[in-house]
Amino acid sequence: MTDRRLGGLAGREGRTKGSGYARPKFLITIDTEGDDVWSQPETATTRNARFLPRFQALCERHGLRPTYLTNFEMAKSEPFIELARDALRRGTAEIGMHLHAWDSPPIVPLTAHDHRFHPYLVEFPEPIMREKVRVMTELLEDTFAVKMTSHRAGRWYMNELYAKLLIELGYEIDCSVTPHVSWKSYLGDPARGGGADYSRYPEAPYLVSVQNLATPGDSPLLELPMTIMRKGYAWIEHVLALFEEGSLPRRALNRAFPSTWLRPKGRNLARMLRLLDRALADGRSYVEFMLHSSELMPAGSPYFRDGDSIERLYADLEQLFERARQGFEGATLAEFRTSYLASKSRAA
Repeated sequence: MTDRRLGGLAGREGRTKGSGYARPKFLITIDTEGDDVWSQPETATTRNARFLPRFQALCERHGLRPTYLTNFEMAKSEPFIELARDALRRGTAEIGMHLHAWDSPPIVPLTAHDHRFHPYLVEFPEPIMREKVRVMTELLEDTFAVKMTSHRAGRWYMNELYAKLLIELGYEIDCSVTPHVSWKSYLGDPARGGGADYSRYPEAPYLVSVQNLATPGDSPLLELPMTIMRKGYAWIEHVLALFEEGSLPRRALNRAFPSTWLRPKGRNLARMLRLLDRALADGRSYVEFMLHSSELMPAGSPYFRDGDSIERLYADLEQLFERARQGFEGATLAEFRTSYLASKSRAA
């Protein structure tokens, strides 16, 4: 059985390059969840699990190791369980946690129609939050026989209480922060104030403060913000902060100075390649790619609706991953944390 203390990476420590990183890391994060969550299905299905072996093989061919951030229904999916256990055994992937509060037990309705509104976990009372995180963590650890150390919040909403709950359960990495992005206009519970506002959060990794998630602290939880870069200058963020979310001036500035995610959308390969070049020029320690597992299946998302669009996606991924292997080194989230802390220790 895999040693739980190694976070699903048994055997990899001896194969990493020294105690630091000679090259920046290319991190692949997959929100591993049910089919087309955007359509708000009453019952989650997991047909997309059968499409993941092709993606895993692509990653391995390029020397990359994805982290599958897994939610409740996918942790129950036999095809995904088989794929994940094999990848863990061979040290070619990591399993982390991803929690959709509306259909992750214990099921305690928060709104008139949770499957329609998709309330954020942080909108539930603290005891329910705590129990949902505990149940989800135990399910993953029991299913995959590894300690859960990596996490991404459902619908990207982290706060200080959530961070404390993760730390209590031994999590060491979060990757929920989306720099330059505010989710305030994306409601969960319609009686609440919308999602998180990360527009002033750092782009670089940092150990979080449990008093203020936006600032570095001394907790063991390492925040790995999504790779999102703003086109333009630093002053844009300060100007944007002067205007309310959704206001006409703010919308105009966002159009004039868009942010670029390391996330395929079907027509953004050139922008993603430029982002890699910029990350190397800036001397960044990592870039973080993300995709939803259902986006690898025809009709599994709003972005890739048919087989042809999936083939175009894979053509883009081939080029992106080939460029990545030239300047970056593949790593899981747990592997990056190890090298990051070693680098900080040497610099101290």
